[in-house]
Amino acid sequence: MLEWNQIIQEIEEDLDVDIEKLARRTLTTEYHLRKMFSTLAGITLTRYIRNRRLTLAAAELRAGMTVLDAAVKYGYGSSEAFSRSFAKFHGINPSMARTDSATLSSQPQLRFNISVKGASKMRFRIVEKKSFYLSGFSTTVNLVFEGDNQQISDFEKSLDPQRTGALLEYNDVEPTGQLGVSTELENQREEGSELEYWHAVATSEPADGYESTKVPAGTWVVFDSEGTFPDTIQQMWADAATEWFPANPYLWAPGPQLLHVEFEDGSTARAQLWIPVISQQNRQQSEKNG
Repeated sequence: MLEWNQIIQEIEEDLDVDIEKLARRTLTTEYHLRKMFSTLAGITLTRYIRNRRLTLAAAELRAGMTVLDAAVKYGYGSSEAFSRSFAKFHGINPSMARTDSATLSSQPQLRFNISVKGASKMRFRIVEKKSFYLSGFSTTVNLVFEGDNQQISDFEKSLDPQRTGALLEYNDVEPTGQLGVSTELENQREEGSELEYWHAVATSEPADGYESTKVPAGTWVVFDSEGTFPDTIQQMWADAATEWFPANPYLWAPGPQLLHVEFEDGSTARAQLWIPVISQQNRQQSEKNG
């Protein structure tokens, strides 16, 4: 299990920390570290580090540090870039931070208190899956950690019911049914965090007349749950991060996360979540061979 408070302390001691090297020191991958952090903390690792820098920079400015010196100390290429980021976080420009009437924002240093109870069984299976396609409709949305993602809701409402219904005829491999698919874009390391979201089905060949993307062969963990909507889905994600990954020899792997939901009535639903994983043994072996 990752020692999250130790990781936070290392970040605090060096806010220019190399995340890839930090992941290696904690015997994990950068992707797994970033994915688990954002799932547990409700904020991306990049944004957390940026917010901590700007929190400390505000204190330095109030103590008399110049804007240029603060920009250099906290990793900005120019005072202009620092001022833009500072204003976005604090709501005022750096020079105003020195005034007694200034109202500033603060990103507190995180403290993780994770209890892996194992009080309830988690229904899961490990699936070795050949390559397949996702066919359907895609869009790009902002990453939202709490509540409904309005962009996804609006996108789903915009789809033609006849076309989404016809799409199901192409679903000839697992997972079955309509899928909500999310994949992090490459800019997860940057300040603007976005997802590629798909309304799709799994197919053995690209579906005619729809967008398609190929998913390579790999290993998946599949969770099944049922209960009150949307609580059961949110709890599945939380249990995966706080209970399943710490207790099993797998790491979160890059790739799409697939969610299928069936509503039993207005308030309850059955859900199935597919997450791509890599076994720690396979990762260690590939590093030796690489």
